[in-house]
Amino acid sequence: MKITNVEGIILRLPVRQAVADGTQDDLLIRIETDEGITGYGEVDTSPEVGKAVVDAEMSHGTCYGLREILVGKDPFDIEQIWQLMYRKTNYYGRLGVVMHAMSGVDMALWDILGKAVGKPVHKLLGGSYCSDVRAYASMLMPESVPEVREVVRHYIEEGFTAVKLGYGPLGTDVRRDVELAAAAKEVAGRDVEVMIDIGHGYTLKMAMQAAREFADMGIYWMEEPLPPEDMEGYQRLCGSTSLRIAAGEQDAGCWTFRRLIWEACLDVIQPDISRVGGLTEAKRIAYMAHEANRLCVPHAFRTGVLVAACLHLIAAIPNSAFLEFSVTDSALRRELLTTPFQVVKGRVAVPTKPGLGIEINPETVKTYSLRK
Repeated sequence: MKITNVEGIILRLPVRQAVADGTQDDLLIRIETDEGITGYGEVDTSPEVGKAVVDAEMSHGTCYGLREILVGKDPFDIEQIWQLMYRKTNYYGRLGVVMHAMSGVDMALWDILGKAVGKPVHKLLGGSYCSDVRAYASMLMPESVPEVREVVRHYIEEGFTAVKLGYGPLGTDVRRDVELAAAAKEVAGRDVEVMIDIGHGYTLKMAMQAAREFADMGIYWMEEPLPPEDMEGYQRLCGSTSLRIAAGEQDAGCWTFRRLIWEACLDVIQPDISRVGGLTEAKRIAYMAHEANRLCVPHAFRTGVLVAACLHLIAAIPNSAFLEFSVTDSALRRELLTTPFQVVKGRVAVPTKPGLGIEINPETVKTYSLRK
């Protein structure tokens, strides 16, 4: 089997808002082979920039685009392909957008492998630790206490047993953040977990103050309170509180996560498979976290393509606890898959069909694609 084409397809809703909602656009990766097997992945980055990494032509023997690297290769050589992509882009890449684009390509290659052998991806990754995963409803934090109470109550009634609220008004006023978190936890009670995502808006002292309050009210974790580069701040914060501290969605590559685990001492590692280097790199990171006795809960705020990849990773590792499940009202989130994932009694089933176990809706691609 040989790869015959690699395509980056930009999808975009006609109306977008300047909020932290990764379901308003997308870079869908499509890889074709000479045996008629097609694989899909997705990239969480600026779609135009990521597509440029796919499409770029070779420059002075040191800079290659991903399509040029992959065409003609056997997709079963997935580790070799990963290393080849990394080496042939390291003059302009290594981390950031190049690793993001590599992530979608790697995801699509695993989809091809599973389809070729008739097995779901988690079997190829080496595990079946679970057949379904506890999901948390992931959403932006509303502006007011009544709105917080309303949305938390709604998703509990929908069957979720965990809820995460983030960004929005959070990150500038600790007292207000505590008030909003307390409202969420009051509605949730003891049996429903609440996570709070600060969106790296705090200083260290603010994070310490919030951590004391959140720990007392029973918040499950505080996510990304500090800027991603503040390793020393995370180390001091994690050493000062019993509250779980989570981070990692902004980062890419094993090297960064080694520091997050062993230097920053995070309690919950959150690699985003569509940014971090794909399933190949995410599994390495997950087991690195397992060796350190830390949780690995993949970040996922895109479409069902990324949800599928997360489910397969979680099923293949021993140290996860939740699936992030975006509940934003987005056509791309709802319609990109012919059969969207469903939450049943707070859980989502791990796909059992070959590959990622999903089917892309061609009408949705046609409607929102910029390649018309």
